[in-house]
Amino acid sequence: MRVAIVGYGSQGTSAYGYWHAKGDEVTICDSREHIDVPQGALTQLGKDYLNNLDRFDVVVRAAPSIHPNALVAANSPDILTKVTSNTNEFFSVCPSRNIIGVTGTKGKGTTSTLIAQMLQAAGQTVHLGGNIGIPPLDLLQDTIRPDDWIVMELANFQLIDFTGRPRIAVCLMVVPEHLDWHTDMAEYMNAKSQLFARQTSTDTAIYYADNQNSTDIARTGAGHKLPYYRTPGAWVNGNMVTIDGKEVCTTDEIKLLGAHNWQNVCAAITAVWQTGVHDIPAMRSVLTSFSGLEYHLERIRELDGVTYYNDSFGTTPETAIVALQAFTEPKVLILGGSDKGVGFTELAREIKNSNVRHILLIGNTTNTDRPTVTPKLEKALRAAGVENITSLMKPGGAQMDEVLAQARNAAQPGDVVLFSTGCASFDMYANYKDRGKQFTTAVRSL
Repeated sequence: MRVAIVGYGSQGTSAYGYWHAKGDEVTICDSREHIDVPQGALTQLGKDYLNNLDRFDVVVRAAPSIHPNALVAANSPDILTKVTSNTNEFFSVCPSRNIIGVTGTKGKGTTSTLIAQMLQAAGQTVHLGGNIGIPPLDLLQDTIRPDDWIVMELANFQLIDFTGRPRIAVCLMVVPEHLDWHTDMAEYMNAKSQLFARQTSTDTAIYYADNQNSTDIARTGAGHKLPYYRTPGAWVNGNMVTIDGKEVCTTDEIKLLGAHNWQNVCAAITAVWQTGVHDIPAMRSVLTSFSGLEYHLERIRELDGVTYYNDSFGTTPETAIVALQAFTEPKVLILGGSDKGVGFTELAREIKNSNVRHILLIGNTTNTDRPTVTPKLEKALRAAGVENITSLMKPGGAQMDEVLAQARNAAQPGDVVLFSTGCASFDMYANYKDRGKQFTTAVRSL
């Protein structure tokens, strides 16, 4: 069988190894003209890498960032009948039906990790992957058994053409995001809905009860509907996290920072409860020890009475808002980056009503491929009456040591320096991890 691997990043490398091992004739298709590929591998590289894909029997959309519309534009609508993905292939061949899929706008990685760690603490064999950790097809190398549990973090990029059926599907809060990639909010919502679309009455659809988008998405399929953050799912009763009348822990005991993480905790508990694992001590042990993922409100260090937090993963105004709400201390806030097609009015209003001591705006004014949205952000801030702003926007963007020098100068003992930009990173950095790593390195160098 002739197979085209479209996009040769980490997922593409995984896909090549999987289909090549099956004995298929595999061609690597990538926009970059000069990449390292396995010796003897067939390639189609450069600007025309999406052309003439109709000649293949299977087209693997291995780079999730490649929109299916791009495949159609370079070929024909019929090409979609040949398109699959690493995620779809994993679901079709996985030896276990015990798959928990987690989606939403933010919190997917945290919730997926909590689910996996709770199940592991209860003695279950668990495989964690998808958009976090191990690529889906690489999970198959772990010798998955029929009674194992698989937890998959699934973003809109993986779900837009998803055809699988998870036993348990979880939808966290959904707000506008990635509107620079999707045609509109309806397409973004529809992509998330695919996680639930093929569920049957024997499956479970878990959703955030206080978010209409999440509720609507979970209603897509025939899975048993179960809300969280209210009964009968896990909820916060006063200051006690509770499910099925049983107390798990108090909110004060949760190691994760910020009240928004209570939602992720309740989502994870609700999902684990549906597996039949009702091990309260195991759940409690995880919740009182797990402090979060890298670049997710990550505490880096304290210096001169000022504490520095790295929230580079937060790339939307909503994530910046919840980051602000996680701290009662005065804050020096670092904002700015590339455009995701969203507005900043609510973020500006939250900043105006919060104890933000100073704002530093970053952005590369000369990147035409992924332009900075920071001027729009500054306009929204000033319209809301926010005046304590220093703009570090310039050609190429300010270096992180320059940003940190300004932040250190603005902060006072007892303050928090919060790197939660509310924007994507692509005007200045390779991705949020690159941005986060540079922030952490600069803070530790102070």
